[in-house]
Amino acid sequence: MENVLKYYEFSDFLKDESNAFSGNEISFTELNETHFLIFEKNKEVYNLYVSKYANSKEIGVKPPEILELLVENYDKSIPEHRLAIKQYLN
Repeated sequence: MENVLKYYEFSDFLKDESNAFSGNEISFTELNETHFLIFEKNKEVYNLYVSKYANSKEIGVKPPEILELLVENYDKSIPEHRLAIKQYLN
């Protein structure tokens, strides 16, 4: 999973203080100035979301304006899971 996060330039994990992600750790990468892909880490399970915030400084602090679950329990060995990221970042 670490390779996926590095390859797509996701941030370091930070604790969610907004409760949008149940206080779990999150990591994000920017699609544009208001849209982001976010990985939520819950123990060893990673969930991938697309989200909208006013800016990146709100991530983990305020709830997102839009939040859509793309992949539950992300597994890089599953082609459909890899495509979920590629459709946004390639």
